[in-house]
Amino acid sequence: MRALDLKQQGRTQREIATVLGVTEGAVSQWLTAARVGQRAALRSRPRPGSRPKLAPEQLRLLPDLLWHGPESYGFPGEVWTCDRVAGVLWEEFGVWYSRSQVSRILERLHWTPQVPITRAIQRDEEAIERWRVESWPALRRKAHRERRVLVFVDESGFYLLPGVVKTYGPEGQTPVVSEWQTRDHLSAMGGVTPRGKVYSLVRPTSLSGLHSIEFLIHLGRLAGDRLLVIWDGSPIHRRAWVQEFVEEAGDKIHLEPLPPYAPDLNPVEWLWRHLKLVEMANLTCLDLEQLHEELHLALGRVREKRRLIPSFFEGAGLAL
Repeated sequence: MRALDLKQQGRTQREIATVLGVTEGAVSQWLTAARVGQRAALRSRPRPGSRPKLAPEQLRLLPDLLWHGPESYGFPGEVWTCDRVAGVLWEEFGVWYSRSQVSRILERLHWTPQVPITRAIQRDEEAIERWRVESWPALRRKAHRERRVLVFVDESGFYLLPGVVKTYGPEGQTPVVSEWQTRDHLSAMGGVTPRGKVYSLVRPTSLSGLHSIEFLIHLGRLAGDRLLVIWDGSPIHRRAWVQEFVEEAGDKIHLEPLPPYAPDLNPVEWLWRHLKLVEMANLTCLDLEQLHEELHLALGRVREKRRLIPSFFEGAGLAL
C-alpha cells in the first residue's frame, strides 16, 4: 500500500525500493497487481494451512479422556507424557501426532508439564474429604463455643544442605555452590492459627515427646491457656508422657488427630513449603547457628505477612 501511494506521488520504482528497503522486482510486482485489481489486490491473503487431523469436537473431548488416567489406557503409573497422549489420540480417533505436535495441542488445552504431588497409596480419600467438609467446620464451632484457640501443629527439618532452586550463570558453565556435606539439621515444631498467628520451637536435635510437651506449654503461654490442638499421628505426639501431660491439664488442652496419610490437610505443611522454597531458597549456611538465625528471620518475615497465612489454609482446602 505504501509503495502504491509513493507511485501516485510520482516516485520511480528505484526510489520506492530504496525508501521501503525492498528490491525493485518486488515493487514492480506490487504495482502490476494494483493495476489489475486496484488496492484490494494488495491486501494480504494468508493461506489457511492444512486441515487439522482432529475435529474441534474431538479436541474438546481430549481433556475428559485424559482425566480417566494413564492406567485406564494400559500405561503403568499415573503419569502423562506426550508419547502416551499420542497413543490415546491414535486409539480414540485414529490420528497420529508427533511429540512436538502433542505438546502444542496440550498447551492449547491449558495442560502444562508439572511436578506431581506424591501421596501415600494408603490414603482414604473419602475419610479425608469427610474430615475437610464435616469435621473441620465442627472443630471451628467447638473452638468458638468453648473459647479455645485452635492451632494446627506439625514438625519439619531444616538442613545445612542448601535448598537451591535455580541460579543464573554463563551459558555452558554450570554454576557451583559450595556446601557442607553433612546431615546436621535443625528440628522445628510449628503452629498456625486461623487468625494468622505463627508459633515455633526450634531445636538442634531430633524432636521427641518431651518437645511436644514443651511446645504445648509454649502455646499455652503465648496463645492462651485453652487450646484445641490439631496434629497428625506422629509417634512424638502419642508418647505416654504426652498423654499424661494432657490428662493433667484437664480441660485446658483438647487434642484432635488428623486423618492418616493426609499431611496436605495441615496448613503448617504449607508454611514449611513456603519457608524452604521461598523465604530460604538459594540459601547456604556454614553452621547450625547461622541456619538457626536465617530460619528465625524467615519466620519473622512470614509473621509480618498476615495475608499469607490464610493462603496456607486455602492450600489445605480448609475454608475460613
